[in-house]
Amino acid sequence: MKALFDTTSLKITRLITRQYSTSFSVGIYMLGRDMQPKIYTIYGFVRLADEILDSFMAYDREQLLNRFVADYRQSLKDKISVNPVLNAFQKVAHDYELYDLVEDFLKSMAMDLKRANYENIKDYNTYIHGSADVVGLMCLKVFVRGNHSQYNTLKPYAIKLGSAFQKVNFLRDFTVDYKILGRSYFPNIQFDNFTEAAKSEIITDIENDFEEALIGIKKLPLGSRLGVFIAYKYYLNLLKKLKRKSPKYIQKHRVSVPSLVKLYILFKAYLRYKVNWI
Repeated sequence: MKALFDTTSLKITRLITRQYSTSFSVGIYMLGRDMQPKIYTIYGFVRLADEILDSFMAYDREQLLNRFVADYRQSLKDKISVNPVLNAFQKVAHDYELYDLVEDFLKSMAMDLKRANYENIKDYNTYIHGSADVVGLMCLKVFVRGNHSQYNTLKPYAIKLGSAFQKVNFLRDFTVDYKILGRSYFPNIQFDNFTEAAKSEIITDIENDFEEALIGIKKLPLGSRLGVFIAYKYYLNLLKKLKRKSPKYIQKHRVSVPSLVKLYILFKAYLRYKVNWI
């Protein structure tokens, strides 16, 4: 039965999310029940594309990405796919008209096949928009349940939050991106000459993004506010850890937030939510 396959497809996207990101999994679990499977599905889709670019180094990644893109576009036409993630995602894409956002995302994924660094600020911003901002906008369409007026009001803040998350990822994964994947994302910053001044400039930029994003988080519908706030707090805590580390430490280690700290953040965020302090 098709219904059984659809249900199984949704469960697979939830499994992918939980396997790859405990932070996002907890945030999604705190969303309204009707939103959870849709956000798991969006995460599953973007995770598959990321894996092609970042993990399948021993394979022809360009061929794999092209096949993934072709399968996605075919799933839109057929309204089904034998790939469970695409099967689940095509329905969300149709329901919320994500088409243009997905195309921007796929363009940024293709950039990682050809480009090793982003010295040009325009290319850097284009990459962040496609790899992160539009993912936040996909989720926002679900959060406002397709309300166009709310979406347009909150869109600038969702973009800031997506940018902040991606820039934190870039800084956290600075050494992995450079040494394993051969990439350098931050414009005008060289890995071998990563200074405290350069790190401070990056941190300040991310802090400004987070400050703007929080304004929008407070305006989100109640069904989505807590989950997004938890993800925001997790990443803000990670940024604070990175801020305390030296450039040399960041060049050698991948900074993370311990599980106990995540639990504390979750508990504190939930209390703030219950007394309406978000």
